[in-house]
Amino acid sequence: MATLTDVVQFRMGGELYAMDIFIAREIVEMVPITPIPRSPSYISGIINLRGEITNIVNLNELLGLPVNTMAQENQKIIVLMADAVGGSNIGIIVDDVQSIIQVDEKDVEKVGEGLTSDINEYVKGIIKTYEEGDDKKGALVIWIDMQKILEMIIQKSTG
Repeated sequence: MATLTDVVQFRMGGELYAMDIFIAREIVEMVPITPIPRSPSYISGIINLRGEITNIVNLNELLGLPVNTMAQENQKIIVLMADAVGGSNIGIIVDDVQSIIQVDEKDVEKVGEGLTSDINEYVKGIIKTYEEGDDKKGALVIWIDMQKILEMIIQKSTG
């Protein structure tokens, strides 16, 4: 029996990424972000989301990905579940949210151990998606391990 996992698929720096749906609380339209003086470069600032102060993280900056200046008009904030991030209110900026998809474990390729990229420890795998009726054509989606990324953020802020 195949194991299916629901993920949120989004775009950053012109590429497709995904994260587990259970860690996402909601997706909101981009709103003005208040910068925080002397904060790390990956912290864009804070927003007031229905009375809750929410820290906004620029995932492109944190992961060293190129910033897509053309995508600014479609940018969204994925607000994460507070209990998944140690009780903090955190949102991440993405260029655009594509869809919510179900991933079959047979369509996930593990990232090779021999690769030397710093990002590999934050990648669960590469999802192979297929176009309707064609099992040869499709896109590759980088499935990021948001829990590990959040642990890194917490380490950076306390260390």
